[in-house]
Amino acid sequence: MQPLWDASVHGAGASSPSSSSCCGSVELTGAGRCPLRKLPAQGGRRWSGGRAGAMVQLYNLHPFGSQQVVPCRQEPELFCCARGALLVACAPGACRVDVFAVGRSELCEPLGSFGTLGRVLRMAYSEAGDYVVTIEEKKKTIFLRVYVNWRCLSAGSSRVCVRMLGHNPHASCPEASKEQMSIIEMPLSDPPLCFSCCPLKGDLLVGCKNKLVLFCLKQLVVSQDLAVLDFERSLILHIQNITPAEVSFCAGYGAITGELEVLILKLEPSEKAADGARQHRYKSIGQEEVANESVLEEADSSQQPDCDDFVICQQPMELLGEESELCGIPVTLESTGLVGENPHFQVQYLLYRRFTPDLSSYVFSSEESRLHSLQLLPMYEMGSSVTIEGRQPAKRELLSLFCFFSLPHVGYLYAVGNFVELVSTYQYSEKSQQAVLTPQFLHVITSNNLQCFTVRCSAAAARDEDPYIDTTLKACPPAQLDVCTLRMQLFIGLKAISHFKNHVIVLTKADTEDLTEKKRPSRRFLSRKADNQPKMSPESEPGWNLYIVKTTSTLQLYREMIEYRKTYENAKAESCIHLLSEAHLLVRTALMDPDLKESEEKEELLTAFRESCALLGDCYSRFNTKDFHLALPYYKMSGLSMAEVLKRVDLNSESEVHKYGKGLIFYLQHVLYEDTNEELSEDLAAKVLQIFYLAEPNQMPHVICSPCTKNICPKMAMDYLEKVEMVVPSVVVTLCKASLALKMGDQVRCQKELDSYAEMIQMCGFIVEPRLLRQQIKGQMILTELAVFLRETRPGFLVASVLALHENGKMELEEADSYIKMLSAKDGDGVPQLLVDFWEALLVACFREEVVQELYCKLASQYVWRLCQKEFPDTKPLKTTEDLVNSCGHYGLIFPWVSYMMSLAPPSEQSSSEDLSKLQSLLCSSHITITSILSYLETLPDDTISGLSIHILCHTRLGQYETAIDRLLERCPEAVIPYAQHELKGEHQALWWKKLLPELCRRTRHAGDNYPVLLSSLKETLSVLAMELELRDFLDVLPEDGNAAFFLPHLLECSRRRQVT
Repeated sequence: MQPLWDASVHGAGASSPSSSSCCGSVELTGAGRCPLRKLPAQGGRRWSGGRAGAMVQLYNLHPFGSQQVVPCRQEPELFCCARGALLVACAPGACRVDVFAVGRSELCEPLGSFGTLGRVLRMAYSEAGDYVVTIEEKKKTIFLRVYVNWRCLSAGSSRVCVRMLGHNPHASCPEASKEQMSIIEMPLSDPPLCFSCCPLKGDLLVGCKNKLVLFCLKQLVVSQDLAVLDFERSLILHIQNITPAEVSFCAGYGAITGELEVLILKLEPSEKAADGARQHRYKSIGQEEVANESVLEEADSSQQPDCDDFVICQQPMELLGEESELCGIPVTLESTGLVGENPHFQVQYLLYRRFTPDLSSYVFSSEESRLHSLQLLPMYEMGSSVTIEGRQPAKRELLSLFCFFSLPHVGYLYAVGNFVELVSTYQYSEKSQQAVLTPQFLHVITSNNLQCFTVRCSAAAARDEDPYIDTTLKACPPAQLDVCTLRMQLFIGLKAISHFKNHVIVLTKADTEDLTEKKRPSRRFLSRKADNQPKMSPESEPGWNLYIVKTTSTLQLYREMIEYRKTYENAKAESCIHLLSEAHLLVRTALMDPDLKESEEKEELLTAFRESCALLGDCYSRFNTKDFHLALPYYKMSGLSMAEVLKRVDLNSESEVHKYGKGLIFYLQHVLYEDTNEELSEDLAAKVLQIFYLAEPNQMPHVICSPCTKNICPKMAMDYLEKVEMVVPSVVVTLCKASLALKMGDQVRCQKELDSYAEMIQMCGFIVEPRLLRQQIKGQMILTELAVFLRETRPGFLVASVLALHENGKMELEEADSYIKMLSAKDGDGVPQLLVDFWEALLVACFREEVVQELYCKLASQYVWRLCQKEFPDTKPLKTTEDLVNSCGHYGLIFPWVSYMMSLAPPSEQSSSEDLSKLQSLLCSSHITITSILSYLETLPDDTISGLSIHILCHTRLGQYETAIDRLLERCPEAVIPYAQHELKGEHQALWWKKLLPELCRRTRHAGDNYPVLLSSLKETLSVLAMELELRDFLDVLPEDGNAAFFLPHLLECSRRRQVT
């Protein structure tokens, strides 16, 4: 590659050289982020960069198209671009601004002109408000003026209104003001040096010596059909130790440059509203403290030698974020609006950078080494500017903000939105005159060249807009990608540049000596006759031109880049990826334009965007670069199916092993693991199997289990797996072979393969590859042949495998429920026994409380439903109640009184004893929260002994012992004493004599069918009380109308126990 300064450079309209000789490379300063560092002096014309190995590519592409000459009658002094117009301030003495049409036709037609009040020193246009602001000089006095509604005057109207800022604008706006231009005088205490218009709101920031003045744009409604613009001076920023040479303002962010200093600030509404306070002092560190900390090395001006042979240079410095407060430039805010109407602001320091002058030339000139081209570039959210029914576009939402400034030989681009970071550094081949930054390009003019650099604004903004960038779903070239030069266009005598949409306006002026040299005849043609000819004055012929250069459309330049990348396609992978990344960012930037509307152009841009993603995916899939994993997101963004991607793969490579890149394997692995709806044909599925057999043979089972390869030939897949098993044997390979054997109808071989490993190891294989048991196709769960086979032959192993999948996060609980229901193939809404077996197994293995309580509800409801419906399980349960009790604490030992009650139940109730005993075991567990399943239990009728036992258990777990005793005495008095002996202990023991004894005495007074049982229970109760109570207490609890002969033996027993103790 030839160096940049030897590259061919062509003038406007010149033919393009061949692509083989138009590429050069030079070193470029790298981009990085540093909170506080000292930098070496930027000097000389070196193209060496700060980042090791960073090179800038020079591609001789054609970003510039046709050019037009602006028909100016006088020499242009200043110019700026307005919406659809070019404003040209003529040479000193004209006091006029000419207006020309831009972009309407191939010719640059004059639209008219409007006069100024003096010589225009600076001029700018604000799209927000559609006004022109100027700094003018008249009789050695500097004025700041704003021209509103200037289009009507340039179109031929002669009505002009001059008014002061905020001075009764309604009175100066008659009904005919729609057809008159207004000149707003902006009074300032100090002469204005520079200014900047906010592209979002139209506010105006003016730089004066030691201060900045902020004017807020206001729209005053005069009538229903008339509104006028005015400004309000709302804030003054008093600054020290820097004189603004340039300012830039956007959305509250302000940038200031001195000769060799840059300061970026942010104005934010203060949280504290000062009562009546008109000033807010921002805390800053004084210059003495900074010097003491060795951050600044200031020289005392009184000690500086009074000699022209020395240049005093301060040390270069970069301060980011909070460290930039140490810059030694204090800022004082002064609110000048009405109290209560203007918010109080506070200032935040974002960036301070100081450079040393360029000492590469022998003669030092501060004019030739100072900073220039300060610019804040906003980027907006996509679709934030939408025109509704022809009305004014909606308010744009700021997405990202960038700041550019330049030295004569180096340019710097910073991101200053969410955080401050150096994005790119631009090295120029020669001294620059001026630069202009756009979302797509950086245009730089030198004395004889118009250079076009790529920028990374869209790459940084894309990451602010989309959180899925840099994931497996989406990708974008990095913001720190090396920039490149697209073209160096020859223009002689370039002096100034401006930009508007797809037009670049440049001013060329030939120096006087150039004109003289042009008219001087060549030495070989000199003669006495020539010497006698009268000399022509250089002023007799114009030495200037104003050109409107139309930039190439995004799609045309994109196609040229795509065609040009073929130069590197088979030679240099990095260069090919770099050029494709440039093309991708070019289209991405165009799509991020908020003014882009739904049209055929947008559809073409989206098509180009998808194409660029596909081409980048091809590069990353084929070249073995360190970023090969980017093939996956780029292919996803391209919208290509896996079949289409496989058809793009070069299958004609000589080497079978190396023709499949890492990126392709990475892409196929992820896509094959996803539950996609795509099914490959048998040929493409075989090709995928061949690719993985050569590149990643250990991934073969996963490829075969993918739904995408369901059409693969089982015999061929089995042959591949047998070869793989000989080299890398594993349980997953064996299980996959068993699955293929079932597809071929060979159940004997399937069983043989399953017998090769223990069931626990096989469960580990299912965890590694769950798709051996279930697959997702088109959003639906599909059973595999192996799962159906295991259901018939090894149901317990199948349930354990599903449990292992759930416990390892491979299957959610609801998904597992649906899966087992599908396996059982049971009609209706009934729950199959296999699912109950799964719930019971999960309850044994689970320790998560929320899942345990959910399983309690599922199991209890199912047990109760079967008991109510008297329905038997459709298959034999895998676990008995005894097995569950011995396996975990969630199933408790059944209480003795419950077992005694069940012994009294008739045989018809004991036929469903398995579900009943499991439900009773659940209720006997101390872990269950009874209130969570109470609603299910209440539906169970209590007209049977089994149902009554459940309800008594509920009362007991709820602490309702008296209710339980009443129901037992009423329905099953035989069990009341076993119940009392088990439950009425400790703090509940008093219920023996407070509840049970009185109830038994009352019920035995009335002879009935249960009289013998009640009488026996009463005697047992008295025996218990005689052992537990003192004699006096025993006498107190006995009924007063009782038969003494009946109670006497128990009294004697109590007395005898007392004497013994």
